[in-house]
Amino acid sequence: MIHFDLANLKTRRSELAEKSEDESFWGDQENAKKILKEKKIIENKINEYEKISGLLSDVEVLIEMAEEEGDVSLVREITETYGDFAEKLEEFKIKTLLSDEYDDHNAIISIHAGSGGTDAMDWAEMLLRMYTRWCESKNYKVQVLDLQDDAAAGIKSATLRVEGEYAYGYLKNEKGVHRIVRISPYDSSGRRHTSFSSLDVMPEIDDDVTIEIDPEDLRIDTFRSSGAGGQHVNKTDSAIRITHIPTNVVVTCQNERSQHQNKEVAMRVLMSRLLELKEQEHKETLAELQGDYSQITWGSQIRSYVFHPYSLVKDHRTNAEVGNVQAVMDGKLDYFINEKLKQRD
Repeated sequence: MIHFDLANLKTRRSELAEKSEDESFWGDQENAKKILKEKKIIENKINEYEKISGLLSDVEVLIEMAEEEGDVSLVREITETYGDFAEKLEEFKIKTLLSDEYDDHNAIISIHAGSGGTDAMDWAEMLLRMYTRWCESKNYKVQVLDLQDDAAAGIKSATLRVEGEYAYGYLKNEKGVHRIVRISPYDSSGRRHTSFSSLDVMPEIDDDVTIEIDPEDLRIDTFRSSGAGGQHVNKTDSAIRITHIPTNVVVTCQNERSQHQNKEVAMRVLMSRLLELKEQEHKETLAELQGDYSQITWGSQIRSYVFHPYSLVKDHRTNAEVGNVQAVMDGKLDYFINEKLKQRD
């Protein structure tokens, strides 16, 4: 279902503008930031709508001119302008589907190598590159919070913070197991291998969202950072590992330069994961009541990337397919993301 009410958006924009002009607006900085963020999102929606409406008007004017003047030379310009209009309209329609509670939040994504040994760790690194490329195409800011590389090749795991409007809304359905089929570069016999890696996606929660955590339920360990980070990082035990004992959720952060900063970031990631668990428990309870309970398990891939004996990327939930696997690995993921979002209609 598409959610877009221009009149209500304009009314809400006026309300937020009035609040931001109040003398006491910056008295509560956290609330002020929240208001400005909502105002910016609404303004962007209205601006996008007006640009699309403008393109449609341009098409109508060009058609009228071509008919009145009998000028067939305008056909090409009409076709190009209409193509631009149709493309931006489709993008706009997809964005209106991002209406869930946390869709406009930043995202925290974690990649974990699964079964397949060195091939799986290489595959995890390939996924890291793919999602980083996609984020760059959206002008999203990517921050590496934790990276566990392998001595032989690839990575064991990586955790990223993706900052940008609707980052979580677009990425949330990428959660699951991703499978690769290819001739292994690590097999001297040149045999075909199948490997798995998983992606986890969570919304980064705002400071005003409270998750009750008993300090007694936490085990906090410090250790020396590994991998990239510079000499300063490697000389100090600045990396942080926090274990939430009741749920056995473990988060690590080694990207920041101080132990205090790493602990602060790790706690934010932990709160996001605990919030996700709480939301998931609610969804699973509803699914059980509805008699339609399913859960992603290891090996039940959401998408397959086939490099050999043919080139194909297929999403098993939507049956969306793309024959150019290299383009997908270079970050061309919008087709798969959009097709999954459309399933909510």
